[in-house]
Amino acid sequence: MVLDAIVAIILIASVLGQEAKSAGMGGLDGGGDTVFSGKARGMDALLARVTIIFAILFGVITIVIARMSS
Repeated sequence: MVLDAIVAIILIASVLGQEAKSAGMGGLDGGGDTVFSGKARGMDALLARVTIIFAILFGVITIVIARMSS
């Protein structure tokens, strides 16, 4: 469970470290090109990959913990 908590903290940090992709719900009305602006580059691309990897890892670890405790 300690490993799960560490992975969760890293996952939270990677999500919070990312640049905002849109202007929230206001970006959905066609007021700008921020929603579909293209691929992330540099640090954003790295944080996006780290987020995906740690999200999958968090899910797998959580399922394993659930199976072991029942």
